[in-house]
Amino acid sequence: MLTADTFGLVVDIHAHAHAPVDELVAHREEHSREQAFQLSVFGPESVSVNQRLFRDEWHRSLTDLQTRLRAMDRAGVDVQAVSVAPTQYFSWANEKLGDELAHLVNEHLAGLAAKSGGRLVAMAHVALQHPDRAADQLRDAVRNYGMRSVQIPSRAGNREFSDPALDVFWAAAEALGVLVFVHPWGCSLEQRLSSYYLGNVIGQPLETTIALSRLIFAGVLDRFPRLRICGAHGGGYLPVYLGRADHAYEVRPESRSMARRPSDYLRQLYVDSLVYRPSEVVALTRELGTDRVLLGTDYPFDMGVTDPLARLAETGLPPAELRRIAGSTAAELLDLKEKEQT
Repeated sequence: MLTADTFGLVVDIHAHAHAPVDELVAHREEHSREQAFQLSVFGPESVSVNQRLFRDEWHRSLTDLQTRLRAMDRAGVDVQAVSVAPTQYFSWANEKLGDELAHLVNEHLAGLAAKSGGRLVAMAHVALQHPDRAADQLRDAVRNYGMRSVQIPSRAGNREFSDPALDVFWAAAEALGVLVFVHPWGCSLEQRLSSYYLGNVIGQPLETTIALSRLIFAGVLDRFPRLRICGAHGGGYLPVYLGRADHAYEVRPESRSMARRPSDYLRQLYVDSLVYRPSEVVALTRELGTDRVLLGTDYPFDMGVTDPLARLAETGLPPAELRRIAGSTAAELLDLKEKEQT
């Protein structure tokens, strides 16, 4: 019989907070354009639902520490790695504003972690649309706050992950040994997915798939082999449909753009466990190994889960593998102390 002790230290790698920076962007034309774009991506019905949920439920969960800690206790989570809500990426910000936002967000998240009694660790925020500044911001987050991870969107403004301009950021992340958590916001398919919340249901995993695929096909993982990249939402569709990419690598010269077959790079990636069905978690472990799957809940949003350990237990995986997914791998990546083996 599985008990709480089965899982050891439980670390949620995918949890969000809201930073008090909205006043900095509220009256900017770029922010209004971004909101209009999100309306076209998700559609008026879903935007209305999200606004109501944010007002009535999510805002308190995103901002009140005690509410968060109680939810963690109910879920059996010992430690959350807390990242800013993706709605606060503000990827349109210029360098000056991007610097200010990164500083304020990181200061807020570090302060939240400091008040948590060791229950929270802060995940850095950077203005990835300015790669040189993002590298500096990441170094500052590590040096000033001891952060061991950073959350980034699936594109750097208008740049894809394959853009050589981002190499300065990848080099900094590799040298610092931080975990880079790729979490999209929005979807480039826009109106095609603007009904039924498909912009999130299909669009978010698709954006992660595109981002990780570009890292592979552009040879970024060849140039920076020690990069620690984790894809949200189970890595999107990438882990379970790489056979087609491998086939293209064999038959299409323009797809043979990296040193090895695409599927060989899965062992250089991490993904979170937010795929909902125990059988899908097992599928991830078959493709990547249990030491590459990290527990994620997407707290506090409704596309997340509140019972991560119950879902993990239903996989039927051996206790040693459950411990790795539940937290031992994340603890190593984030320099956390793990519970004593029981």
